[in-house]
Amino acid sequence: MVPFGRPTRVPEELELVSQVLLGQTASGHFNRECDRFFRERLGVSYATMTPSCTHALELAALALEIQPGDEVIVPAFTFTSTANAFLLRGARLIFADIRPDTLNIDPAEVRRLVSPRTRAIVVMHYAGIACDMDPIMSIAEAAGIPVIEDAAHSLFGTYQGRPLGTIGAMGAFSFQYTKNFSCDEGGLFVTNNPELAELAEIIREKGTNRSQFLRGLLHKYEWVREGSSYLMADVLAAQLFAQLARAEEIQEKRKIIFQRYQTGLADWAVDQGVRQPTIPEGCDPAWHLYYLIMPSEDLRDRFLSHMRSHDVGAAFHYIALHLTPMGRSLGGQPGDAPVTEQAAASLVRPPFYTDLTESEQDRVIEVIRSFNG
Repeated sequence: MVPFGRPTRVPEELELVSQVLLGQTASGHFNRECDRFFRERLGVSYATMTPSCTHALELAALALEIQPGDEVIVPAFTFTSTANAFLLRGARLIFADIRPDTLNIDPAEVRRLVSPRTRAIVVMHYAGIACDMDPIMSIAEAAGIPVIEDAAHSLFGTYQGRPLGTIGAMGAFSFQYTKNFSCDEGGLFVTNNPELAELAEIIREKGTNRSQFLRGLLHKYEWVREGSSYLMADVLAAQLFAQLARAEEIQEKRKIIFQRYQTGLADWAVDQGVRQPTIPEGCDPAWHLYYLIMPSEDLRDRFLSHMRSHDVGAAFHYIALHLTPMGRSLGGQPGDAPVTEQAAASLVRPPFYTDLTESEQDRVIEVIRSFNG
């Protein structure tokens, strides 16, 4: 059996986790080490670990002071957290369709949907392949609207040489079970905006100015605004930090896996009318996942059955958000985002994980190529 996925693991994790469990490090040591690593690697002025990417997005919504009735544009093809973070603040979600080539939010849709009530634009870099950020940022800047990057798939990917998650006002990353770097559940919030950084620092500390107190800037700390606890457990930060030390090695392994799928399935895909991922010029992917777009939902379902019958894991992905029960309760209707609806009904993902061996991948490619729609 070739499983659909396995988390990234490195031998050094046990040693660093043991240091935390045995009390050999100061409280929050590995959180601070991860923060420092990401500030330097991503070139941001502020980075803080969070319990999940969902929490990082919620932190962004709180920092923007989203109010009930504010409109927030989100892609219709994304995970629920992208929308929930803003819905929890009372926002009116405006679902935008995606481009058929990258499956990322369509800048033309963003331009069409912006209104005087738009308070934020949220983008998600699907599969770690960048959204077309230049036109999106131009639209946003002309209207004075902040862009939040859901970079859950995108750590170390770039757009025109700029790290994904650092182009907009704020970025949110994930270290959940399926991600390139995983501590089973974890996240990261980043920004280069000093005002947003100051707000985020207060919000993450239960609405207090405790961080300023710890830096010796205050003689006591107080409750100064609404907040919550968005702090990652240090044992998880230790596990993650061990993997980050091997970042180049992990990313290179995943790049090779992606490229072997892309090359090994190219002629089969053409024969079967299957679409492979598109990587636009100027984009360096994060190599998070690999997908195929089948010609129809029926062929998608038959393909998944074919993979299961040959003991190879495979999965579909997002349901169009506006057509879920929650999306429909917010006014979503069939036809609102036709490209999203088609992609959601026909996308499949073969096994993709850091330690997928060449022989395992050869087996997967063989099984895929034996499918004849």
